[in-house]
Amino acid sequence: MEWFEQARAAEQICDWETAIALVSVHAGCHSADPSAHDNHLWHLDLLARAERLTELTELARTDVHARRKLNRSLRERGMEAALRDRAEDGDRDALYVMVRLLCETGRAREADRAVQDLGPDDHYAHRIVASCAPPPSAAS
Repeated sequence: MEWFEQARAAEQICDWETAIALVSVHAGCHSADPSAHDNHLWHLDLLARAERLTELTELARTDVHARRKLNRSLRERGMEAALRDRAEDGDRDALYVMVRLLCETGRAREADRAVQDLGPDDHYAHRIVASCAPPPSAAS
């Protein structure tokens, strides 16, 4: 059995340690080999599914793919405070993910306040808020 077949088998039974160990040695973010890059993304997905957010956070310091995966994992877990902390530290993707989460849960005002607080000059964040804001009520 090839390493990737072993990794898939481990993944199917949620044996994260084995799957992560097998995939990580074949992963390369900035590799010219597309398979190594695909394995890098697979590795990040495995870390998120294994809830190894500490490792993902460490990788996110220098890896945009890890940063995006971490932010989406935080969103899936409803961890707004962690997203806000990341946004306060300058992670624009975390701001966008948090604003979308607030919008999708019917909290357009909170989303707007977050943008005002964390990215008042961020046009993209303002566009996200504008797209989620409820339409103005019709005047009688």
